[in-house]
Amino acid sequence: MDTARVSPLDALAKAYERSVPAHPADDGLFGPRSIVWRVNRDRSFPLAGMRSLMVQALHPLAMAGVAQHSNWRLDPFGRLAATSSYLLTTTYGDTASALAAAAWVRKIHVHVRGTDPVTGLAYSAEDPALLLWVHAGMVDSVVTVAQRYGRPLSSEDADRYVAEMVRFAEIVGVPRDDVPTTVQALRGYIESVGLRQATPAARDAIQTVLDPPEIEEDDMRQLWRDLGQVAVGTLPDWARDMYGFQAPPPELMERESVRQLLGALDLAFEGLPGVLDARQRIELRIRATE
Repeated sequence: MDTARVSPLDALAKAYERSVPAHPADDGLFGPRSIVWRVNRDRSFPLAGMRSLMVQALHPLAMAGVAQHSNWRLDPFGRLAATSSYLLTTTYGDTASALAAAAWVRKIHVHVRGTDPVTGLAYSAEDPALLLWVHAGMVDSVVTVAQRYGRPLSSEDADRYVAEMVRFAEIVGVPRDDVPTTVQALRGYIESVGLRQATPAARDAIQTVLDPPEIEEDDMRQLWRDLGQVAVGTLPDWARDMYGFQAPPPELMERESVRQLLGALDLAFEGLPGVLDARQRIELRIRATE
């Protein structure tokens, strides 16, 4: 038996610490004055991450690529930590580090291709259309969750966030002119994609997201399950219907209740080695611009 097993939160904490440099060469792709820095450091970000996985999985070709070319079932939190590391590096790292991370993702995507068993359609992870879907699912989720449960985010700042994140899509291969630059355009694009469906692979993946076997502590497992139900509740009706999810009870979706759940998760996360130091590095760089 492996007694040195790393807990899910520990893996995420290590990714956080590694990805926020102490001495960056420059301000990176966005910089401390950006709305991206402000929104991506909000404590609601993990909830947005859960929701984004639910949206992204509803494209059968994107889901087939994950199911057929990744080890997510064997190590779902390891994959989540790797994704978090990429997001943090491209947000808070210097330009060279961010572009190197994107280059590594593009290199991996070269080998991710095949045929979706449900639709019979061929897919390639290099396809700008699939990359745009994944990007849109993430950005829409961040905006949706931040506006409901994060620090105040005006409509103008939400549009600014969407516009700034165009660069995020561009570095992995999406033509800049194809990426929506407003919340309205982003949501219009998502609802225009006709291939959306909850395939067996998508249902299986999201069930693991909602109830991951790696969480052994009872309190943390219940906290994660509750946040998963909140994520379900933030989905548009058509997405919930595709999965066959019921809307959660209204009291679970209340802002104060969700903020308490997020606060409990954040307290556990911030207490892990390296996390508080990384957050302080971000805050100091932001204050230096004010």
